Amino acid sequence: MLSIKNLFQEILDNDESFRLFCSIAAGGEMQGGWENGRIAALAPESQRALVPKIVRHGADEDKHGRIFHALLKKRGLRPAEVPHETDYTMLLEKHGIGVAHEQLRRDEPLSELDIVTYLAHSRVTEQRACEQMKTLHKHFADHPDLGRAVKMISNDEDNHLAYCHEELLRLARAGHGRTIQRILRECALAEIRVYRDVSLAVMARMGRILGWPRARAAMLAAGIHGVYAYERLVGWRRMVRLELPERRDALGGPAVPAPEYA
Repeated sequence: MLSIKNLFQEILDNDESFRLFCSIAAGGEMQGGWENGRIAALAPESQRALVPKIVRHGADEDKHGRIFHALLKKRGLRPAEVPHETDYTMLLEKHGIGVAHEQLRRDEPLSELDIVTYLAHSRVTEQRACEQMKTLHKHFADHPDLGRAVKMISNDEDNHLAYCHEELLRLARAGHGRTIQRILRECALAEIRVYRDVSLAVMARMGRILGWPRARAAMLAAGIHGVYAYERLVGWRRMVRLELPERRDALGGPAVPAPEYA
């Protein structure tokens, strides 16, 4: 029977598909760490109070990248090269979502609008990350290798999403409300397209590694297109709502260190 749990279990049980899965995840997390580090370094004077939280956000992302690399090392695997078409973070940047990497590489202060853009982009992508990690946590919290990792990362992603809600609401009260809603909508509609394309590319790669029959590959592709159709119609709206989070000041403390893997 084809289910999310069975699909992920098959990917985790095969060294080559597990290698690709962890490499893609690690690459995205490390890229997020770099982006947050540069944004913290370039934050404008009006938003300097936010810098410790941006730094904490980046530290968490770096930690997640190290966790996925540690999982590879524990199985005696080396990181794989991440295919361009599966690089979610870089494809979002290519589509103009978030603060441009070219801008982050310059030593010029960001504007308050750049901080609004960063937080809106993060609010959308952290929604996706939270949902993905909740799925993994639901099915693999007791997994001997993956369990501790998904518990920690899932908790961190919940913190990141709460932080984005709280800070965007603060900026909305400061007069950026219409701008925030415009950027959130643009980010959400672009993200669901990129997520569809990356999902199709990842599943195609996994199918070749695992030798899936055409019927199964076609069924998975149809499912991905179905999710996109739903998200394009109404699902994107969940990514643009702003609510006062239950977790207040979620990134107000130091980052929790990564677990040790023997």
